[in-house]
Amino acid sequence: MSGSTDLSPRVTEVHPGTPAELAGMCVGDVIVTVNGRPVRDIIEWHHAVDDASVSLVVDRSGFEVEFEISKQPGEQLGVAIASAVFDRVQTCDNHCPFCFIFQLPKDLRKSLYLKDDDYRLSFLFGNFTTLTRFTESDLERVIDQHLSPLHVSIHATNPWKRAEMLRNDRGAMSLRWLKVLLANHIEVRGQIVVCPGKNDGSELEATLADIIDQFSDLEAVALVPIGLSKFNPEPELRVHTPEEAARVVQLVEKYQAIAREILGRELFWASDEFYLLGQSPLPDVKVYGDFAMHEDGVGIVSCFVEEFYERRVGALGVTSGFFASVDGATPSGYRATRDLPLNPAGDTGLRVENSNAVQLGTPPAKKGTPPAKKGTFPAKKGTPQPEKIPNVRSVGVLTGSYAAPVLRSLLNSYGSHVEVLEVPNDFFGGNTAVAGLMVGADIKRVIADKPDFDVYFLPDVCLSEGRFLDGTTMKDLPMNIEVVATDGHALRRSLEKVFS
Repeated sequence: MSGSTDLSPRVTEVHPGTPAELAGMCVGDVIVTVNGRPVRDIIEWHHAVDDASVSLVVDRSGFEVEFEISKQPGEQLGVAIASAVFDRVQTCDNHCPFCFIFQLPKDLRKSLYLKDDDYRLSFLFGNFTTLTRFTESDLERVIDQHLSPLHVSIHATNPWKRAEMLRNDRGAMSLRWLKVLLANHIEVRGQIVVCPGKNDGSELEATLADIIDQFSDLEAVALVPIGLSKFNPEPELRVHTPEEAARVVQLVEKYQAIAREILGRELFWASDEFYLLGQSPLPDVKVYGDFAMHEDGVGIVSCFVEEFYERRVGALGVTSGFFASVDGATPSGYRATRDLPLNPAGDTGLRVENSNAVQLGTPPAKKGTPPAKKGTFPAKKGTPQPEKIPNVRSVGVLTGSYAAPVLRSLLNSYGSHVEVLEVPNDFFGGNTAVAGLMVGADIKRVIADKPDFDVYFLPDVCLSEGRFLDGTTMKDLPMNIEVVATDGHALRRSLEKVFS
C-alpha cells in the first residue's frame, strides 16, 4: 500500500473510450509504479506510458490495484495527472532581493510562496532557473531526453556581480552549466531582470557583450524591469525612471544591431514595459517574428493589436494564473503534450500581459464616433458568428494599468458603448500594473464605482482554478461578468457577440 501527498501523481480525469478507461482506471487513483518503477515527474510518465504495453500499479483508497494495458505504440493512455513533479520540487536557495515571492503579503495560499529552481519546471512551464542547484545528474538527463527549451536567469555575467544579485556564492559559477547546455544543442532562452543601480548601465553593457562572446547560441535574451510591490522588504531597490528605461532601450537596440551583424539575428529584446516607461517608440511588429519571448512581455502589445485586427491567425496564449506550475497546473500546459506552455511569472512575477499600444494598428476613429453597425467588425467569409448576448447596450472592460491605454486606443470607436475600466492594484501596490496580477477585491471596488454597465469583460489571465491571488473567486463578484481569454481575437469576438 502507498500513501499519497500533494505531489502524488493522482488521476484527475479518465477520458472515455481510451485504453485507461477500458482497463478500469478511475479518477482518484494514485500512480505507484509504471512498468515496475516509480516515476519522478510528468516527463518520465509520458515516456513510460508511450510503450505498447504498460504495467501500472495504483493506490486506490489504500489498496494496490494492478493494470496490464495493451495499446497501439504512441497511443495516448487516456488519463490526466494532477501534478507535474511527483517527488519533490527543487526549491530555490537564492535570496534575490528583487524576487517577487519575497514581496507577497502574508496569508495567501501556500502554493504561491513556493520558490523553485527546478529545471523540470523550466522545461514544462517556462519558469526561469538560475542553475545554482543544477547537477551532473540533471545535465545528463536534460541532454539524454533533450529537455528543450530551458529558461535561464542570467542577470549579470560578471561572476561576483551575479553572486551579489542572487545573494548566493554559487551564482558566481553556475553559468558554466549554461555553456555545457548550449554546447549540447539544448535550446535556452535567457532573462535579465534589470535593477537600477545594481546591474544596469556599464554593468549591463558588459553583460550584453559577454553574452555575444560566450553564450551566442542562446535563442533569445529578454530584459525586463524590476517589479516592486508595497511589501518589498529591500529599501535600496527602486523602480526605473523614464530616463533610465529609455537608456535600457537604447542599449538593447545598440546590441541588437551588433548581434545582427555578428550572428545574423537580434538576440536581445527589451520588454514592452521598458519602451512604455521610457516613452520610446515600439519596434515594428515584423521584427518580433514568432514572438519567442512573448511571455516575458516582449512584443505583447504588437501581438495583441495584430490579433485584434485579425492580421494574425491564432493566439499565442498567456499564462492562466500566477505560479501556475505549482497551483492548479494541468497536463494541458505541459510541453510534452502542447507547444505552448502555461508559463508562470519568472523572477519578478511581473510579466506584461497587454500594455500601452502606441501608434500601433488601425488608427482609431475620432472620439465619440459611433462604430459601424453598432460596433461590429466585418467578419471574414466563412467565419462562424458568435451567439449574441441579449439586452446589452454597454460594456465595461476590466484591465490593469498597463493594458488600459492600449485597449482605449483599440476600442474608442465604440464611443459610449464600451469603456475601459482601469483596475489600480491596491492589493500589491508598488508598480504592480499588469492584468495577470489583478485581484478580486480591487476588481470589486472598481465595479462598485462604475456599477451601470450591462456586462463586464474580465481577462482570464488573473484567474487560476477560478481564484484570484487574494483568494476571492468569481462568486465574490457581481454576476454580470464574462471571463474572456486574454488575446486580441477573444476580445474582438466577445464584442461581436454583444453588438452583432
